[in-house]
Amino acid sequence: MNALTADPNLWNDAVQAQKLTTEKNLLEEKLNTYKSQENSLTDLLELCEMAEADNDEMLLNESWKQLEALAEETHHGELEALLSGEVDANDAFLEVHSGSGGTEAQDWAEMLLRMYSRWAERHHYKVEYIEETEGDVAGLKSATIRINGHNAYGWLKSESGVHRLVRISPFDSNARRHTSFASVGVYPVIDDEIQIDINEADCRIDTYRASGAGGQHINKTDSAVRITHIPTGIVVSCQTQRSQFQNRESAWKMLKARLYEIELQKREAAAQNQRLAQGDNGWGNQIRSYVLQPYKMVKDLRTEAETSDTKGVLDGDIDIFLAAALAERVGNDEKNS
Repeated sequence: MNALTADPNLWNDAVQAQKLTTEKNLLEEKLNTYKSQENSLTDLLELCEMAEADNDEMLLNESWKQLEALAEETHHGELEALLSGEVDANDAFLEVHSGSGGTEAQDWAEMLLRMYSRWAERHHYKVEYIEETEGDVAGLKSATIRINGHNAYGWLKSESGVHRLVRISPFDSNARRHTSFASVGVYPVIDDEIQIDINEADCRIDTYRASGAGGQHINKTDSAVRITHIPTGIVVSCQTQRSQFQNRESAWKMLKARLYEIELQKREAAAQNQRLAQGDNGWGNQIRSYVLQPYKMVKDLRTEAETSDTKGVLDGDIDIFLAAALAERVGNDEKNS
């Protein structure tokens, strides 16, 4: 690849050149990470030997803590190396919709959106706000973001489903415990090399005034675009840009992503146990429970992964659930093969 990128004629084909340099940079990053971890392991083992020889218990304990952190880091890399699906490396669209629970559910939808945005920031991914529809009193009825970064879709695709929250509602004057629901959908951003044919006659295109919060994320103009794919009932919308043309282009990309995800799920259903239909956005269909009252616990109902660090989870620390879902999916693939 070094030889290919050194070719003076490389940039005669700008698209191919960009693809090649991006792949080369990713490989270099992986190799550098591996070498760095290998060097850290060697140094820490030598430090442990020195500490044992000198009976330095404090240094030995500190070395073991660093070894445990290195083990966790390499385990994450080991799992990431298993992201070999057709579009696992792609960026991702992530949608959140409030469900049963009224204002409480709309506030929960906004909390989930923040959780995923914070997760993306932790992993140095870029977040773009595509659409927001405000709640009646607080929170959000729906929102769509695009998360840009290597393997964003591969890590997040297991998050599709209904998420259940149990807490003392701040909107209840009697301070009663409420249960509310919100659904999450994750779809890959597909590039131009993947052809998705859509008959425009099957689509209804509407323009409307943006209804989001305005300011940093959403523009308050009449340029918002909504596309309804009549055969499937899929609805996508974009209101980020002031240009109706740009919003329309983004909406088409989201629709293609949704249709492509449907095809992926059809092909991978037997191996990955993914459901196309999530069912009602309420009781009996949740994939994860977030309990803040009377005790604190977040538990994934598919993998049994759980933690009592509810504050950390809601602040974006969800890797325990993503890793468990990926490990389970790989295990199922091995059984099926």
